[in-house]
Amino acid sequence: MTVQISQRGKEYSETAQTLLRAAKTMTDSAIAGQLKALADDYQRRAVKASHVDADG
Repeated sequence: MTVQISQRGKEYSETAQTLLRAAKTMTDSAIAGQLKALADDYQRRAVKASHVDADG
């Protein structure tokens, strides 16, 4: 089953990509790790939002 990415999902995904780019520039590995974890969370939100938006 393929789910089309909703606008809300797209925005979450774009935020995740921004966080990952910021993480790559960090010299502090602890902060970089936190940004990567936050980006992962936003990616999960993007998928969930797209599923919810597709259902209703």
